Parts: sequence; C-alpha cells; structure tokens
Amino acid sequence: MAKKVILDCDPGIDDAMALCLALLDPRLDVLAVTAVGGNVAPAQATRNVQAIIEQIDPPRWPRLGAASAPDNGLPVDGRNLHGNDGLGGADFNVAELHHLHPSEKVICDQVRAAPPGSVSVVALGPLTNIARAFQRDPELPGLIGDLTIMGGTVTSPGNITPAAEFNIYCDPAAAKAVFRSPSTKTLIPLDVTNRIILTFDLLNHLPDRSTKVGNILHRILPPAFRGYRQQFGLEGIHVHDTVSLMAVLYPELFTIEEMAGDVETMGELTMGMTVFDRRRVPAWRRNLGVAKYLREREVIDAIRRGIREAAERAG
Repeated sequence: MAKKVILDCDPGIDDAMALCLALLDPRLDVLAVTAVGGNVAPAQATRNVQAIIEQIDPPRWPRLGAASAPDNGLPVDGRNLHGNDGLGGADFNVAELHHLHPSEKVICDQVRAAPPGSVSVVALGPLTNIARAFQRDPELPGLIGDLTIMGGTVTSPGNITPAAEFNIYCDPAAAKAVFRSPSTKTLIPLDVTNRIILTFDLLNHLPDRSTKVGNILHRILPPAFRGYRQQFGLEGIHVHDTVSLMAVLYPELFTIEEMAGDVETMGELTMGMTVFDRRRVPAWRRNLGVAKYLREREVIDAIRRGIREAAERAG
C-alpha cells in the first residue's frame, strides 16, 4: 500500500526535483503539496508548486496549499542560487487559481480526514506551516504518522550563517515549536545532505526533453549548476531536499540516531542554530531521530533511477 504523504516545500530547484520524483512514485500517495516561503517569497512559492504540478500532470492531483508570510517575515531567500522565480528563470505558464486554502489548513484537513497515524509529512522548507498547523490543531502532532524534516546541522557549519542552516534560519521560532512538539520526527541535516553532490554528468543523462519530467529538469537544472559554480566554486550541486525524500523512500540507506535537539531563537551570532545535548549525561529528553550517515553511492543511484522512472511514468 502506498504511503500517504503531505509534501511541504518552498520551490526552489531542488524542491522541484523532489516533487517530480515524489508525485510519480507509486510508493507514495501524495495527498497534498503545501507551499511555504523560503527560497522565494510565499506568493512565488505557491505559484511554483502549482507550476510544477501542472507541468508533470500526475495521474492524481494533490490538494494545493497557499503559503503566507512567517510572523516575522523572511530574513533571507535563495534567489542567488535559484533565480528570481526560484526555478532558474524557467517561467512556466500557470493557470490562475483562486481561493486556495492556507497551507496549514490543508495540512490539518488532510491529516484529520485519514485514520490516526496514516499520514506522514515531508517538510522540505522552513517549518512555518507545520508550526501553524500544530498551533491550529494541538492534537495534530499525535495524529501524524511521522514528520521528516530537511534542516539543521549537528556538527557541520551552516549554509546561511556560520551556525545556521537555511530552512531553520528562515523561521527559527517555528522550528523551535516543531522540535518541541510531541510528534514523531526525523531530521535530515546538512551533515548528510552535503555528502551528496550531483555532477555535471547528470545533465548528459537526463530524460529526453520530449518527456514531461525531462522538459522540467532540462529547464531548471543548468541554472542550478551555474549558480553553485559561481557562488561556491563547486563542479556540481547539492540536492538537500531530494536527499531527504530518499530518506523517506529508502530508509535502509540512512543511519538514524535518537537525539535531544532544540533551536536557538535569540543569539546574535547563532540565530537558527540547531543545538543538541551531546553531553555524557544529557539533561534534555531525546525528541527526534537524526540522520547521521548515509550510503552515498546508493543514494545517488536511487536519485538517478528515480528521475528515469519518473519520466517513464509521466510520459
């Protein structure tokens, strides 16, 4: 039976790739895709979610949720890597939709409509929507099957400040609330996602442009490679969100350790830092699983295979 999931994302080129794979994988029943501001502003994130789904045209369309701004606004965005529209300037046409429900309402509705524990959430962007859903429905953390979060670091440096990872930094108060919630959580931090680099060779093995998935990836991935080369001098790209999706599809490729974690929300230099009690006798309660290791070659193979199979299924 397919795993029922809600994808919460802030597309972003990497999020768009993850969406392509998730929406066309028969092991997943994607009930909803909810947008959140992060790589781009909330309105653009909502538009990008709709654009990707329209381009893929999956056999079963998920419900869509509209993003709204975090309580304190977005402190940063990812347009330096993802382009002004978040999708490398692909400028996909989108049919104008009206009266979209807020993302947090869609999350609550979908979880409540299913048996307890049967719907999982995959959070690939800032945790604004998840925190708001938990605030809107205080019983929700116990009704979700599991929550997979792309974000944070354990021992690695941040990627937006020396201490903080982008998703957590965008809305640290929301991240703190989610970390402290009684939900079953697994964190996929930069410590493992940074170990996966997709090289230029990927571009030579993308599906043909005549396929729906091939058309999307041929339009959004070259700008990502250019951005990583210009910004970081890397001859390849990180795909943090797609790696996190692999942790959902192939949990056997990841080693998870139960840890006690929290989020810094006040530090001048450490705002958005994920902090873990790793003392010999920790005082904090272990509250989430954290990916510590992954089988790199097998994860890369799974991503490449997923792209190929998604293109075959979409046509």
